[in-house]
Amino acid sequence: MARRMLLTGLVGTAAILALTAAAPPGPTPFPAGSTTDTIQGQQVADPYRELENAADPKVTAWSDAQNVRTRAYLDALPGRAAVAAKLTRMFKDRSPAFGGLHHAGSRTFAYYSDPALQQGMLVTLNGAADPATRKPLVDPNTMDPSGHTAIDWFVPSPDGSKVAVSISQNGSEDGTLHIYDAVTGKEVEAPIDRVQFPTAGGSLAWTGDGKAFWYTRYPEHSQPESEWHFNQNTYLHVLGTPVSQDKLVLSATDGIPRTAEIFLSNAEDGAAALASVQWGDGGQWLHYVLTTDGKARKIAEYEDRVIGGAVIAKDGTVFGVSRKDAPMGKVVKLAAPYTGGLAKAQVIVPSRTDGAIVDGGQSDEPLVLANGKLFVTRIAGGPNSVGIYDLAGKDLGALDVPPVSSVSNIVALPGGDVLYDVNGYTQPPHYLRWSAGTMKSTPTAIRMTTSVSYADAEVKQIFATSKDGTKVPVTLVMKKGTKLDGKNPLLLYGYGGYGVNMTPGFSAARTRMLLDGGMIYALANIRGGGEYGETWHQQGMLTKKQNVFDDFTAAAQTLIAQGYTSHDKLALQGGSNGGLLMGAQITQHPDLAKAVISQVGIYDMLRVELDPNGAFNVTEFGTVKDPAQFKALYAYSPYHHVVKGTAYPAVLLMTGANDGRVNPFHSRKFAAALQAATSSKAPILLRTSASSGHGQGSSLDEVIAQQTDMTMFLFDQLGVDAARAAAK
Repeated sequence: MARRMLLTGLVGTAAILALTAAAPPGPTPFPAGSTTDTIQGQQVADPYRELENAADPKVTAWSDAQNVRTRAYLDALPGRAAVAAKLTRMFKDRSPAFGGLHHAGSRTFAYYSDPALQQGMLVTLNGAADPATRKPLVDPNTMDPSGHTAIDWFVPSPDGSKVAVSISQNGSEDGTLHIYDAVTGKEVEAPIDRVQFPTAGGSLAWTGDGKAFWYTRYPEHSQPESEWHFNQNTYLHVLGTPVSQDKLVLSATDGIPRTAEIFLSNAEDGAAALASVQWGDGGQWLHYVLTTDGKARKIAEYEDRVIGGAVIAKDGTVFGVSRKDAPMGKVVKLAAPYTGGLAKAQVIVPSRTDGAIVDGGQSDEPLVLANGKLFVTRIAGGPNSVGIYDLAGKDLGALDVPPVSSVSNIVALPGGDVLYDVNGYTQPPHYLRWSAGTMKSTPTAIRMTTSVSYADAEVKQIFATSKDGTKVPVTLVMKKGTKLDGKNPLLLYGYGGYGVNMTPGFSAARTRMLLDGGMIYALANIRGGGEYGETWHQQGMLTKKQNVFDDFTAAAQTLIAQGYTSHDKLALQGGSNGGLLMGAQITQHPDLAKAVISQVGIYDMLRVELDPNGAFNVTEFGTVKDPAQFKALYAYSPYHHVVKGTAYPAVLLMTGANDGRVNPFHSRKFAAALQAATSSKAPILLRTSASSGHGQGSSLDEVIAQQTDMTMFLFDQLGVDAARAAAK
């Protein structure tokens, strides 16, 4: 028996060696400099400071050489053509999908994604949201056949006769506002530039009569370039008048910070709108009521702890989620004239221990006001539930939600019914319709269908124990009957920041391809997110950021200890803030995994705040200007903990040249440092896309190309037979 096991092992090793591409040629080294800074009395070396200057021809030449090397490696991998073809089929072999529904007047507006096209478009449906009535309205594909123009967001007027749309190019998220007639599709106002940028985003709310709208805008470019993407203001524009006459409604003179992120809403098209203002990315909020006379009244201070996602009713009543003495969230109500502000608001839905009301300001909506009812979305470790209440807080039940699912885009329909989007790991997104009469939900025709099936898969949850004893949920998607013998290739994904919730979501291509390769996909709901409320977020931010990394390490170690995988079969992945997580894993535990994919990551934590978007991150990460925060930042900053002679794992660093959220220099500097320091033969690769940014607005071709590269990198490093996986 022992001899048979040995032979099996030898055969397996031979197969892996045959499937693994030869190591790519050595990277072109970038000369290390002697730059040092003294911060809080600490001398800090920065040998690759020169790589911050993207305009330097030497930097451009080095970056181009890195791309050539990366392409030579990835393009030569056995089975690549078959994997690319299969991924393309899976991405495109689905029905068109609808999202972001918004009912206005006699129409329903929706973002429509057709797999035959590079970009999604804005369409209208009839009042009943019947997909068979779809009519194209704003199509970036006709504007730009190259696929590099995208819709950032849209807001219909109350009567549905017009729609405001922000449009940007090349994944930049640098949006210009256009107003379209909802019948003819023609522009009816002059475009307004500088309404949207990755630093603070952008938003708009119509007045109740549809004759004007409030909108966000960044400073004129006559100001110093260093200020272009700060000091987001709010203006009131009256249709038919010059933009130069727009009234400044909300600015620094009203007490909003330089790093304000303004979210405008008018849920029931009343006479007033709500401006929720976040101080950077850290979850501290101010709230203002905006009136059509151009005035702004502050109704909440930071210390009131009312988070983003508050809503205003037609009569001016404001509903919000307060975390003051309630880290899981409670719903409060304040009627006009707002005496005492939200600090004196009435609690109508108390905090619960079985689920946290989701954070607002990212993609989540904690409260939706629809047809005289409040829909309150909660989360418990990942999956969502939605409670229904009347406007006095009486519990009316809950929306029907399948197990282990997420809910989004709750839409009010005439007559009292609502639509809502349901998503899961193994079920494509689809809308259900909740009846106000029966209090039950039924399926609708608004659903994505695909030939990809997960009938052979199961979803399960385990818990890891972090360094300080905290229990961390880990969700796994795997084939039924998978043996826990430590031999399974496994990809572990994580994020852990900004209170962002990692909720169940369907993947028609990536996860299915991994399973076809015999892999397991795992997602760790680590601290820094909001999966268990405000405390879960706070325990992973500022000086407690190390908890995030410890949670993820514990998740990986648990997966290995329980036989799901082994060190040699484990890969890690994260993006953006999750890229920082990857950087910390690479430098703190270089022997934990065989391979790491890090997308658009932050790696130099001592200089990130000098970049425009990095300044918005200070309330989440901290600043080097504070001694305690500097100490924490320097203790984990990945770039500053690359150690020469360390055997680092295989690493694929991915960035976009037009990224306005995380400067691409982070990836350049980290790649140069790792390549110069590693003692292993595992490849350290840098991939820079010239036609994308942080990911938003990328063309379908670019999405498929990136997914193909990541899949092939994983298959190669983990010994997966790519051709066999593609043939299934």
